[in-house]
Amino acid sequence: MKKRSDKTADELRPEYDLRELLKGGVRGKYANLYHAGTNLVLLDPEVRKAFSSERAVNDALRLVIELRKIGSGTGRSN
Repeated sequence: MKKRSDKTADELRPEYDLRELLKGGVRGKYANLYHAGTNLVLLDPEVRKAFSSERAVNDALRLVIELRKIGSGTGRSN
């Protein structure tokens, strides 16, 4: 096991002042949305190019859900 150096490699550029960067930041700004069940999904670039909007993605996913129901036989009632 390697021992850690006491000196930490600081990769932050000298012109970046954390006091300025973090000024006005709000802790827990999105906590309520997170607890409400908001879900964020990152799309691959080639997938993102195929859709013009958030609505288009949701419509396509709803279609996939319906097709899966039909394919498994749970979507029809005879």
